[in-house]
Amino acid sequence: MKRNNIKILVVSCLLLILNSCGIPKIATQENKVELPSNYAGNLKTENSSGKVKWKDFFDDPYLQQLIDSTLVNNKELNILMQKVNMAQNEIQARKGEYLPSVGFGAGADVDKVGEFTRNGAVEKNLNIREDEKFPEPLTNYKFGLYSSWELDVWKKLRNSKKAAVMEYMATQEGKNYLVTNLVAEVANSYYELIALDSQLKNLEQNIEIQKNALKIVQLLKESARTTQLAVKRFEAEVQKNQSEIYNLKQEIVEAENKINFLVGRTPQAILRNSDNFINLEPKVVNMGLPSDLLENRPDIKQAQLELEAAKLNIKVAKANFYPQFGLKAGLGYEAFNPKFLLNTPQSLLYSVVGDAFMPLVNRNAIKATYKTATAKQIQSVYEYEQTVLKAYTEVINQLSKIDNLQNSFKLKNDQVTALNESIEIANQLFLSARADYMEVLLTQRDALEAKTALIETRKNQMLTVINLYKALGGGWN
Repeated sequence: MKRNNIKILVVSCLLLILNSCGIPKIATQENKVELPSNYAGNLKTENSSGKVKWKDFFDDPYLQQLIDSTLVNNKELNILMQKVNMAQNEIQARKGEYLPSVGFGAGADVDKVGEFTRNGAVEKNLNIREDEKFPEPLTNYKFGLYSSWELDVWKKLRNSKKAAVMEYMATQEGKNYLVTNLVAEVANSYYELIALDSQLKNLEQNIEIQKNALKIVQLLKESARTTQLAVKRFEAEVQKNQSEIYNLKQEIVEAENKINFLVGRTPQAILRNSDNFINLEPKVVNMGLPSDLLENRPDIKQAQLELEAAKLNIKVAKANFYPQFGLKAGLGYEAFNPKFLLNTPQSLLYSVVGDAFMPLVNRNAIKATYKTATAKQIQSVYEYEQTVLKAYTEVINQLSKIDNLQNSFKLKNDQVTALNESIEIANQLFLSARADYMEVLLTQRDALEAKTALIETRKNQMLTVINLYKALGGGWN
């Protein structure tokens, strides 16, 4: 007997070794992306604006109220929060897999066997002492506690639980990244709306200038100092710009409703401060260090957590090649008659079972799962590298755009000043018959277009600052 046990143990060890040697050797991928130590040409390396809370970054009270309402009522964010809750529930489910399970069971059944069978012959000759006859049909009653426990020898279940924790944390970072995008989108839409208000105001002011010019041309026509053609051209210019007002009003309505949709409410007027938009100075953004992106950007942290989860899933898949050990136990009572059910120890039942299972032949499904987990890990590395590169590129692009827009705004502002002065000069020359009416019209048209372009440039400056703040990882905290 002793020798047989030793043989069984040796054979089991050999099978385990052979089984372990059959695990496919698959290379994994390591992260190869390294960020520069500093942003090229940037001297503001301290206190990245990405660490600033959005309530401190945006000082417009109307915008603050809109963002605050968005983070409470936005439907997309609320949908994602439920996904976060589901990921949290997955942790609880996987945690329970490596803990013993205990349940209560009860049952009753009735059974009738044929007399000319082994069981029938036994029952016919069985003396149960009380009635001297085996009951027919035979009833059976039982209840008790039953337990099962898979021994997590290879840490398969614990690694699975850790992977679920990483995935849950990744969904949290995904939620934070959505918050960052929502904050930036609401702020962008808010300043786009203010820019439309400024364009509408500029157009109305230009129409007043053109109406005054039209009155002058009409007076000159009455005194035969100009022609009907000049009057009609000025009238057409006024009517063209008046029709443009309705296009701007429609854009304003759509911009308001875009914000209302983000806030999660029905269309309504948006409270805002549109005064002196052209004189609104963009905020100064501190860049910090490129390494701050790894800490501030939720999408980078999400990709990193998903990478860690993928590494753990490889260990889980690898453990499937090893033997699985389990324990089962039961304790209760069983009897064919309820009055004997609680007799102890006669009706007492108990069982303890230990089992082991190890796949030997046709392990294609296990190998496929392992290869898939490895491919997922390599994919997660590339996704992490791509996310880091994307984040750094976004910052560089927005930083360059800020400088170029600043230079462009200065030149456009000088252009508007010169054209406004040109309008007055053209009117004087026209009154003294030293300039054609077309020169007056073209000068007014150029001044309107230049002022519109100036407002558009200021809007782009504001949006670029917001996008740079988002690129640095600001907005979620």
